[in-house]
Formats: sequence, C-alpha cells, structure tokens
Amino acid sequence: MKKFLAVLLTVAMLLSLVSFAGAEDYTIRIYSNSNSPERAEWLINAAKEAGFTISIDDNSVISGDTKAVQAANENKDGDIIFGLNEVRWGQLINGTYENLKIADWTPTWADKTGAYKYDGKAYGLVIQNVLMLYRNDDLGTKGEALHFAHWADVVDSGYQWYRQGKVGGTTNANINSAMLYPFVDPESPAGGISVDGWKTLWNYCANGNFTGDSYGLEPLIRGDVQVSTFYSSSLYGNIDAAANAGTYDNPLKGTLNPENWALVDIDDGTYYIAEYLGVLEKEGRTEEQTKIVKDFAEWFGSAATQIAWSEEFDSVPCNEEAVAELYPEGLPAIYQIKNFALEKVAGTDMSYAEYVGAHSTEWTNIMTNLGFYWADNANAPTEPDWDNLQWATLTQKAE
Repeated sequence: MKKFLAVLLTVAMLLSLVSFAGAEDYTIRIYSNSNSPERAEWLINAAKEAGFTISIDDNSVISGDTKAVQAANENKDGDIIFGLNEVRWGQLINGTYENLKIADWTPTWADKTGAYKYDGKAYGLVIQNVLMLYRNDDLGTKGEALHFAHWADVVDSGYQWYRQGKVGGTTNANINSAMLYPFVDPESPAGGISVDGWKTLWNYCANGNFTGDSYGLEPLIRGDVQVSTFYSSSLYGNIDAAANAGTYDNPLKGTLNPENWALVDIDDGTYYIAEYLGVLEKEGRTEEQTKIVKDFAEWFGSAATQIAWSEEFDSVPCNEEAVAELYPEGLPAIYQIKNFALEKVAGTDMSYAEYVGAHSTEWTNIMTNLGFYWADNANAPTEPDWDNLQWATLTQKAE
C-alpha cells in the first residue's frame, strides 16, 4: 500500500513541478502547531520536490497553537497557517488577532472536506480526537473492562491514571474540554462550568500521576499507570514503535487488534478537533507570489499529499478521497467514537466546540490562578475553598 501511495505522490509531485514552475523563487512562510521536527522536515522536503520553497519552525522554536498564532500575529510575515483547531480558527476567521487576516481562497478539493470547512477561507486537513486508554493485563485492570458515563468518572475508577503536568498545550486543553463536558452550566460565573466540575478536575490533578512525560502514552506503555490519555494521531505508530523497540519489559501490543489494552468505553464519546489550512493576507506580497502561496495550499491539501502525510504520521485526513483510499474497509475504531464536540449545549445556540471557544480563556485563567496541574506532588497547592472563591477575578488573567 505504501509503495503504491509513494508512486501516487511522486506522480502528483512531478505534475506539480509543471504547474508550479518558478514557485521556488519565493519562500513561503508557514506557521503551525502541527510541527514536530519530523513533520517540519517531511513537509520541507516534500514541498521542495513539488517545486516550493517553504520556511516552517519546528516545535523546539514554536510549541502549541497559542504560540503559533501569537508568533504569526507578532511577526506579520506569514503566508500560510495550518493546524490549530476549531476554537482557534473561529478566532482567526472572526478577526480576533490584529495582524492576522485569512485571505479568500477556494481550492479545487473544497467540496471534499465535508463539514470541516469555513467556506471560502479555510479547509480541514486532518481530524483527530483525545482518547482514554487502559491496560487490561496484569499491569492494568487484570481483565476488567472499563465503562464510564463521562470522562471525569476516571477519578472514581479505583485505578491509577496519568494526568498532564501543565495547563497549556493543545492536547492538554482538549483533555480538559473532555473532562469538563458533563459540568457545563451556562449560568455559572465559574466560566460556564459548575463548581462541581472544577472540584472534579482538581481531584483529577490531586490523585493523578504526573510522571514527567509530555503525553500519557509513555507511562501506560511502561506500566506506570493503568489508565491514561493520548491523542488519536500517531497512537498506532507509537504503540508499534514501542513494541518493536525492545527496550520495554511489557509494552502495549497490537494496534487495530489490541492485545493488552483497550479504549475506555465512555457514554459521552470524545472530543474531536479538526486541523485546518488557510492562506494569510500579507502586506507587500505580489499577486504572483500570492498565487504561489495558494498553489502550495492547493497541493498540500490535495488527496495525494494528504494520503502521504497521513501514511507518514498516522493521522486521518478530512479529504474524503484520501480517506476512501486509505481506509477502504472503514475507519479504525478510534475514529468511530461519538463526537460530542458538535453536540449542542443546552440553553445556548452553540455546539460544545463553540462553547469551549467562548470560554477557553476563562478556563485557562481559572486553572492558572488556582494552580491546577502542578508538576511536583510534594509541593502541591492547597485545595481551594470552593465556597468562597471570587470567580469574577479568577476568570481574569492574573496581574
């Protein structure tokens, strides 16, 4: 399959060289949070083969969606922005950032991304979600199947779970969104979340195990915890790599057919995000240069390129032609979970993803001001006096 896809991409790139001749004369400046060193290197090389010259920082320079957007806004030199999520894209489209304006652009594959689009502006590249996993072997639940009504039920599971060690980061924010989902209260002064929700999230921090790892898969692979969280993109690849590395005594085994692990069955489902691609307006860029930028965006979001990207980085594309080619027998189980990001929030006209976007800054401020996600349990802060908190202050950024 990969050989066929490699041939397909090579043909597409050769055709691109004809269409995009001269594109290498302009360096396309890209901002993204989907920028691991491997992704940045792959994209630079693949773009070069297709006739484009690009500049993109890896995550040793820019880490996370907040920093990617802030850097683009401050530097004012961007041509392309991709990645992020619906929350951040809603802000970009609505002009939240002074120096960032999304240009009008409609690629030839615009009708292939389903619901994942902002018509005439930005279009979905990949979709992913956050997952709760558990070991069901002797290092885990010893065969017991885990079923929760809500993500937050992990705090009463009786098992040891991994929790993240900082407030910031896209994956961390999505885990928090999943945890807080059952506690939505549009009337609550605590950022639209009930106080019980914040108590539960505190419990998740206080009794969870921060192992020092950036993400939760590694401690689950080692057997340090029984339950953990991770994102769908790269899950299978990371499990395979750990199983083949020979450096773990009892790694997770099996991907499409798990042997010693499973997904927690959660009634609510999970929180999905889509990463999008858009063209930035840029002062001083000529019409010819703008065409080169849009040609790159056309190429990057195309089925052929997204097939290659998804094969390389274990992600699921939004492009329906790419999905049909990659998964002729249907999507893997991790992408068949119910998506509560698109569920309507009672008492509002917003989906939960939109609700998250409306309150995400307040949530970050609450968690930061109260000291959530401490890295050292030996120096954990005192639990707040929940009955006597000034939420009007806590939802604001600390001085």
